[in-house]
Amino acid sequence: MTRARRMTLLVTGGAGYVGSVCAARLVEAGHEVVVLDDLRTGHEDAIPHRARFVRGDVAEAGPLLAEGFDGVLHFAARSLVGESMTDPQRYWWGNVVASVQLLDAMTEHGIPRLVFSSTAATYGEPESVPITEDDPTRPTNPYGATKLAIDHAISSYAAAHGIAAVSLRYFNVAGAFGRHGERHTVETHLIPLVLQVALDRRDKITIFGDDWPTADGTCVRDYIHVTDLADAHELALDRAEPGRHKVYNLGNGTGFSVREVLETCREVTGHPIPAEVAGRRPGDPAVLIASSERARTDLGWKPERAELRTIVADAWDFARRTG
Repeated sequence: MTRARRMTLLVTGGAGYVGSVCAARLVEAGHEVVVLDDLRTGHEDAIPHRARFVRGDVAEAGPLLAEGFDGVLHFAARSLVGESMTDPQRYWWGNVVASVQLLDAMTEHGIPRLVFSSTAATYGEPESVPITEDDPTRPTNPYGATKLAIDHAISSYAAAHGIAAVSLRYFNVAGAFGRHGERHTVETHLIPLVLQVALDRRDKITIFGDDWPTADGTCVRDYIHVTDLADAHELALDRAEPGRHKVYNLGNGTGFSVREVLETCREVTGHPIPAEVAGRRPGDPAVLIASSERARTDLGWKPERAELRTIVADAWDFARRTG
Protein backbone atom coordinates (compact mmCIF):
# COMPACT_ATOMS: atom_id res chain seq x y z
CA MET A 1 0.00 0.00 0.00
CA THR A 2 1.26 3.49 -0.87
CA ARG A 3 1.88 5.40 2.32
CA ALA A 4 0.51 8.89 2.89
CA ARG A 5 2.91 11.70 3.79
CA ARG A 6 3.82 11.98 7.46
CA MET A 7 1.10 13.74 9.45
CA THR A 8 0.24 14.69 13.01
CA LEU A 9 -3.08 12.99 13.71
CA LEU A 10 -5.67 12.86 16.47
CA VAL A 11 -7.39 9.48 16.86
CA THR A 12 -10.56 9.68 18.96
CA GLY A 13 -11.55 6.36 20.49
CA GLY A 14 -8.04 5.07 19.88
CA ALA A 15 -8.20 2.73 22.90
CA GLY A 16 -11.04 0.75 21.35
CA TYR A 17 -10.91 -2.19 18.96
CA VAL A 18 -10.83 -0.57 15.51
CA GLY A 19 -9.37 2.70 16.79
CA SER A 20 -6.38 1.04 18.44
CA VAL A 21 -5.57 -1.01 15.34
CA CYS A 22 -5.78 2.09 13.17
CA ALA A 23 -3.62 4.06 15.61
CA ALA A 24 -1.05 1.25 15.62
CA ARG A 25 -0.92 1.10 11.83
CA LEU A 26 -0.55 4.88 11.61
CA VAL A 27 2.32 4.86 14.11
CA GLU A 28 3.93 2.01 12.17
CA ALA A 29 3.68 4.11 9.01
CA GLY A 30 5.58 6.97 10.65
CA HIS A 31 2.77 9.34 11.58
CA GLU A 32 2.71 11.22 14.88
CA VAL A 33 -0.39 9.98 16.68
CA VAL A 34 -2.30 11.36 19.66
CA VAL A 35 -5.06 9.15 21.08
CA LEU A 36 -8.03 10.78 22.80
CA ASP A 37 -10.20 8.31 24.73
CA ASP A 38 -12.24 8.41 27.93
CA LEU A 39 -11.63 4.66 28.50
CA ARG A 40 -15.35 4.09 29.03
CA THR A 41 -15.18 1.07 26.74
CA GLY A 42 -11.55 1.18 25.58
CA HIS A 43 -8.41 -0.32 27.10
CA GLU A 44 -5.38 1.79 27.94
CA ASP A 45 -3.03 -1.12 27.23
CA ALA A 46 -4.32 -1.21 23.64
CA ILE A 47 -2.93 2.25 22.88
CA PRO A 48 0.26 2.04 20.78
CA HIS A 49 3.39 2.62 22.83
CA ARG A 50 4.63 5.37 20.54
CA ALA A 51 1.33 7.25 20.58
CA ARG A 52 0.65 10.01 23.06
CA PHE A 53 -2.43 9.36 25.18
CA VAL A 54 -4.84 12.01 26.42
CA ARG A 55 -7.71 10.81 28.58
CA GLY A 56 -10.82 12.80 27.85
CA ASP A 57 -14.12 13.16 26.05
CA VAL A 58 -14.52 13.97 22.36
CA ALA A 59 -16.81 16.87 23.23
CA GLU A 60 -13.86 18.51 25.00
CA ALA A 61 -11.33 18.10 22.19
CA GLY A 62 -10.99 21.83 21.49
CA PRO A 63 -7.96 22.61 23.70
CA LEU A 64 -6.15 19.58 22.32
CA LEU A 65 -6.89 20.49 18.70
CA ALA A 66 -5.54 23.99 19.41
CA GLU A 67 -2.08 22.38 19.41
CA GLY A 68 -2.43 21.86 15.65
CA PHE A 69 -3.11 18.65 13.71
CA ASP A 70 -3.13 17.59 10.09
CA GLY A 71 -6.23 15.50 10.58
CA VAL A 72 -8.65 13.67 12.86
CA LEU A 73 -9.76 10.06 12.70
CA HIS A 74 -13.01 9.82 14.63
CA PHE A 75 -13.82 6.39 16.12
CA ALA A 76 -15.25 7.36 19.51
CA ALA A 77 -18.92 6.36 19.68
CA ARG A 78 -21.51 4.32 21.46
CA SER A 79 -22.17 1.28 19.29
CA LEU A 80 -24.57 -1.23 20.86
CA VAL A 81 -27.71 -1.56 18.75
CA GLY A 82 -29.82 -2.98 21.58
CA GLU A 83 -28.79 -0.28 24.02
CA SER A 84 -29.57 2.38 21.43
CA MET A 85 -33.15 1.09 21.29
CA THR A 86 -33.69 1.29 25.06
CA ASP A 87 -31.58 4.37 25.83
CA PRO A 88 -31.57 6.49 22.65
CA GLN A 89 -30.63 9.74 24.38
CA ARG A 90 -27.21 8.32 25.22
CA TYR A 91 -26.66 7.82 21.48
CA TRP A 92 -27.96 11.16 20.28
CA TRP A 93 -25.89 12.99 22.88
CA GLY A 94 -22.84 10.71 22.91
CA ASN A 95 -22.62 10.25 19.14
CA VAL A 96 -24.26 13.19 17.37
CA VAL A 97 -23.86 16.10 19.79
CA ALA A 98 -20.28 15.13 20.64
CA SER A 99 -19.40 14.81 16.94
CA VAL A 100 -20.84 18.24 16.13
CA GLN A 101 -18.77 19.69 18.97
CA LEU A 102 -15.73 17.99 17.46
CA LEU A 103 -16.55 19.51 14.05
CA ASP A 104 -16.90 22.93 15.69
CA ALA A 105 -13.47 22.53 17.30
CA MET A 106 -11.93 21.38 14.02
CA THR A 107 -13.38 24.43 12.27
CA GLU A 108 -12.21 26.81 14.99
CA HIS A 109 -8.63 25.51 14.87
CA GLY A 110 -8.37 24.97 11.12
CA ILE A 111 -7.96 21.17 11.14
CA PRO A 112 -8.13 20.26 7.44
CA ARG A 113 -8.99 16.51 7.34
CA LEU A 114 -11.46 14.13 8.91
CA VAL A 115 -11.97 10.38 8.50
CA PHE A 116 -15.13 9.18 10.20
CA SER A 117 -15.89 5.64 11.39
CA SER A 118 -19.39 5.11 10.03
CA THR A 119 -21.35 1.88 9.65
CA ALA A 120 -23.43 -0.28 7.32
CA ALA A 121 -26.23 0.18 9.86
CA THR A 122 -26.98 3.46 8.06
CA TYR A 123 -28.55 1.41 5.25
CA GLY A 124 -30.99 -0.56 7.36
CA GLU A 125 -32.57 -3.51 5.56
CA PRO A 126 -31.22 -3.43 1.99
CA GLU A 127 -33.37 -3.68 -1.11
CA SER A 128 -30.60 -5.54 -2.94
CA VAL A 129 -27.08 -6.85 -2.45
CA PRO A 130 -24.27 -6.07 -2.77
CA ILE A 131 -25.00 -2.75 -1.10
CA THR A 132 -23.56 0.32 -2.81
CA GLU A 133 -23.08 3.85 -1.51
CA ASP A 134 -25.99 4.99 -3.68
CA ASP A 135 -28.50 2.67 -2.02
CA PRO A 136 -31.16 4.22 0.25
CA THR A 137 -30.17 4.94 3.85
CA ARG A 138 -33.01 3.83 6.13
CA PRO A 139 -31.52 2.85 9.50
CA THR A 140 -33.71 0.63 11.66
CA ASN A 141 -32.25 1.60 15.05
CA PRO A 142 -31.01 4.75 16.81
CA TYR A 143 -27.38 3.63 16.53
CA GLY A 144 -27.54 3.61 12.74
CA ALA A 145 -29.63 6.78 12.73
CA THR A 146 -27.05 8.66 14.80
CA LYS A 147 -24.22 7.59 12.51
CA LEU A 148 -26.21 8.76 9.49
CA ALA A 149 -26.93 12.08 11.22
CA ILE A 150 -23.20 12.57 11.77
CA ASP A 151 -22.60 11.87 8.08
CA HIS A 152 -25.08 14.63 7.20
CA ALA A 153 -23.38 17.03 9.61
CA ILE A 154 -19.97 16.25 8.11
CA SER A 155 -21.27 16.99 4.61
CA SER A 156 -22.49 20.43 5.62
CA TYR A 157 -19.32 21.31 7.56
CA ALA A 158 -17.14 20.15 4.67
CA ALA A 159 -19.05 22.32 2.21
CA ALA A 160 -19.12 25.38 4.49
CA HIS A 161 -15.62 25.23 5.95
CA GLY A 162 -13.52 23.37 3.39
CA ILE A 163 -12.85 20.27 5.49
CA ALA A 164 -11.61 17.30 3.48
CA ALA A 165 -13.79 14.51 4.84
CA VAL A 166 -14.32 10.79 4.29
CA SER A 167 -16.81 8.46 5.95
CA LEU A 168 -16.04 4.75 5.88
CA ARG A 169 -19.06 2.48 6.31
CA TYR A 170 -17.93 -0.85 7.72
CA PHE A 171 -19.69 -4.15 7.54
CA ASN A 172 -18.57 -6.94 9.93
CA VAL A 173 -15.08 -6.25 11.29
CA ALA A 174 -13.07 -9.12 12.77
CA GLY A 175 -9.52 -10.39 13.24
CA ALA A 176 -6.68 -8.76 15.14
CA PHE A 177 -3.39 -6.95 14.64
CA GLY A 178 -0.72 -8.13 17.05
CA ARG A 179 -1.73 -7.17 20.58
CA HIS A 180 -4.70 -5.17 19.29
CA GLY A 181 -7.95 -7.09 19.04
CA GLU A 182 -11.60 -7.37 19.98
CA ARG A 183 -12.50 -7.47 23.68
CA HIS A 184 -15.77 -5.74 24.37
CA THR A 185 -17.36 -5.76 27.80
CA VAL A 186 -20.67 -6.52 26.09
CA GLU A 187 -19.90 -8.74 23.11
CA THR A 188 -22.43 -8.95 20.26
CA HIS A 189 -20.28 -10.02 17.30
CA LEU A 190 -20.39 -13.57 15.99
CA ILE A 191 -16.71 -14.51 15.68
CA PRO A 192 -15.62 -13.44 19.19
CA LEU A 193 -18.77 -15.04 20.63
CA VAL A 194 -17.94 -18.33 18.92
CA LEU A 195 -14.35 -18.13 20.16
CA GLN A 196 -15.62 -17.60 23.70
CA VAL A 197 -17.16 -21.08 23.43
CA ALA A 198 -13.78 -22.48 22.36
CA LEU A 199 -12.25 -20.80 25.42
CA ASP A 200 -14.93 -22.37 27.66
CA ARG A 201 -16.27 -18.95 28.57
CA ARG A 202 -19.75 -19.85 27.32
CA ASP A 203 -21.44 -23.21 26.76
CA LYS A 204 -22.68 -22.87 23.19
CA ILE A 205 -23.45 -20.55 20.35
CA THR A 206 -26.99 -19.73 19.21
CA ILE A 207 -27.90 -19.73 15.51
CA PHE A 208 -30.84 -17.41 14.94
CA GLY A 209 -32.73 -19.24 12.23
CA ASP A 210 -31.71 -22.02 9.85
CA ASP A 211 -34.52 -21.46 7.34
CA TRP A 212 -33.25 -18.33 5.61
CA PRO A 213 -33.20 -18.21 1.77
CA THR A 214 -29.44 -18.92 1.64
CA ALA A 215 -27.37 -21.92 0.59
CA ASP A 216 -27.30 -23.49 4.07
CA GLY A 217 -30.27 -21.73 5.63
CA THR A 218 -28.27 -19.39 7.88
CA CYS A 219 -27.67 -15.67 7.52
CA VAL A 220 -24.79 -14.49 5.31
CA ARG A 221 -22.58 -11.57 6.29
CA ASP A 222 -19.58 -9.76 4.79
CA TYR A 223 -16.49 -9.91 7.03
CA ILE A 224 -13.51 -7.57 6.76
CA HIS A 225 -10.17 -7.96 8.53
CA VAL A 226 -9.53 -5.11 10.95
CA THR A 227 -6.04 -4.54 9.49
CA ASP A 228 -7.47 -4.05 6.00
CA LEU A 229 -9.93 -1.63 7.54
CA ALA A 230 -7.14 0.35 9.21
CA ASP A 231 -5.24 0.59 5.94
CA ALA A 232 -8.31 2.11 4.29
CA HIS A 233 -8.26 4.93 6.85
CA GLU A 234 -4.73 5.94 5.94
CA LEU A 235 -5.58 5.89 2.24
CA ALA A 236 -8.67 8.00 2.96
CA LEU A 237 -6.54 10.60 4.74
CA ASP A 238 -4.31 10.89 1.71
CA ARG A 239 -7.12 11.03 -0.87
CA ALA A 240 -9.55 13.33 0.95
CA GLU A 241 -10.37 16.52 -0.99
CA PRO A 242 -10.94 19.96 0.59
CA GLY A 243 -14.60 20.94 0.72
CA ARG A 244 -15.85 17.45 -0.15
CA HIS A 245 -17.32 14.66 1.95
CA LYS A 246 -16.94 11.24 0.35
CA VAL A 247 -18.56 8.02 1.57
CA TYR A 248 -17.14 4.55 0.98
CA ASN A 249 -18.35 1.07 1.88
CA LEU A 250 -15.72 -1.33 3.16
CA GLY A 251 -16.14 -5.08 2.98
CA ASN A 252 -14.75 -8.13 1.24
CA GLY A 253 -17.52 -8.16 -1.34
CA THR A 254 -18.27 -11.81 -0.54
CA GLY A 255 -20.29 -13.29 2.29
CA PHE A 256 -19.93 -16.13 4.75
CA SER A 257 -22.85 -17.86 6.42
CA VAL A 258 -23.16 -18.42 10.15
CA ARG A 259 -22.51 -22.13 9.60
CA GLU A 260 -19.40 -21.35 7.55
CA VAL A 261 -18.09 -19.16 10.36
CA LEU A 262 -18.81 -21.91 12.89
CA GLU A 263 -17.05 -24.58 10.84
CA THR A 264 -14.02 -22.37 10.27
CA CYS A 265 -13.80 -21.60 13.99
CA ARG A 266 -13.99 -25.32 14.76
CA GLU A 267 -11.16 -26.04 12.32
CA VAL A 268 -8.95 -23.23 13.62
CA THR A 269 -9.51 -23.88 17.33
CA GLY A 270 -9.86 -27.67 17.31
CA HIS A 271 -12.89 -27.25 19.59
CA PRO A 272 -16.31 -28.81 18.78
CA ILE A 273 -18.13 -25.51 19.60
CA PRO A 274 -21.67 -26.73 20.34
CA ALA A 275 -24.46 -24.77 18.67
CA GLU A 276 -28.23 -24.69 18.87
CA VAL A 277 -30.80 -23.23 16.52
CA ALA A 278 -33.29 -20.66 17.78
CA GLY A 279 -35.91 -18.62 15.98
CA ARG A 280 -35.10 -15.76 13.68
CA ARG A 281 -34.43 -12.36 15.22
CA PRO A 282 -36.80 -9.62 14.01
CA GLY A 283 -35.11 -7.26 11.54
CA ASP A 284 -32.26 -9.60 10.58
CA PRO A 285 -31.75 -9.53 6.80
CA ALA A 286 -30.86 -12.86 5.18
CA VAL A 287 -27.81 -11.46 3.34
CA LEU A 288 -25.64 -8.38 3.90
CA ILE A 289 -22.75 -7.95 1.49
CA ALA A 290 -20.91 -4.74 0.60
CA SER A 291 -19.85 -3.42 -2.74
CA SER A 292 -16.43 -1.85 -2.18
CA GLU A 293 -15.83 -0.97 -5.82
CA ARG A 294 -15.82 2.76 -5.13
CA ALA A 295 -13.14 2.38 -2.43
CA ARG A 296 -11.08 0.18 -4.74
CA THR A 297 -11.32 2.70 -7.58
CA ASP A 298 -10.98 5.99 -5.68
CA LEU A 299 -8.71 4.98 -2.81
CA GLY A 300 -6.73 2.20 -4.44
CA TRP A 301 -7.81 -0.03 -1.56
CA LYS A 302 -8.37 -3.76 -1.63
CA PRO A 303 -8.64 -6.29 1.19
CA GLU A 304 -5.41 -8.27 1.52
CA ARG A 305 -6.66 -10.61 4.27
CA ALA A 306 -9.99 -11.65 2.81
CA GLU A 307 -9.98 -15.36 3.61
CA LEU A 308 -12.24 -16.30 6.49
CA ARG A 309 -9.64 -18.67 7.92
CA THR A 310 -7.09 -15.83 8.13
CA ILE A 311 -9.60 -13.57 9.88
CA VAL A 312 -10.57 -16.28 12.38
CA ALA A 313 -6.98 -17.41 13.01
CA ASP A 314 -5.85 -13.88 13.87
CA ALA A 315 -8.86 -13.40 16.15
CA TRP A 316 -8.15 -16.76 17.83
CA ASP A 317 -4.49 -15.91 18.45
CA PHE A 318 -5.54 -12.70 20.16
CA ALA A 319 -8.36 -14.34 22.14
CA ARG A 320 -6.02 -17.00 23.54
CA ARG A 321 -3.49 -14.40 24.65
CA THR A 322 -6.08 -12.27 26.42
CA GLY A 323 -8.21 -15.11 27.83
